[in-house]
Amino acid sequence: MRNRLIALTTAFVALAFVTAAFAHDYTLGDLRIDHPWARASAGAAANGAAYMTIATTGTAADQLVKAASPVADKVELHTHILDGDVMRMRPVSGITVNVGEPAVLRPGGLHVMLISLKEPLKQGTQFPLTLTFEKAGTVTVQVEVEAASMPTEPMQHKH
Repeated sequence: MRNRLIALTTAFVALAFVTAAFAHDYTLGDLRIDHPWARASAGAAANGAAYMTIATTGTAADQLVKAASPVADKVELHTHILDGDVMRMRPVSGITVNVGEPAVLRPGGLHVMLISLKEPLKQGTQFPLTLTFEKAGTVTVQVEVEAASMPTEPMQHKH
């Protein structure tokens, strides 16, 4: 009986983790937006960024053309470019989601830039981010704020 209780408890905990991992994915038409996340603000940082993976299950590419959030005065789509010896962030007009090639938004690459945060992003909280795509339309996702020390991928994203 004790072993059965341990097995059931273990299964329940595992299911809770799997459910939490998958509960943070969104669909809009043929698009799938996986695990939107942001790093917690470091000190009184004025800016932040949101990351996610966007894939299409359809037969045509789409493009993320706009993002908006009430947590920042301005929201832009950005990339990093090498300017001489220095990596710099630059706005882009859109982020393409190709068939069979997901758009991966991550630190050091493509991302949604949150400019002039209204308050610091705190680990363990969420905030809304509205994404507008050229073909699929608009969807609002909840962005999980994770530890500031996250290297390049969120820990919960590993599933």
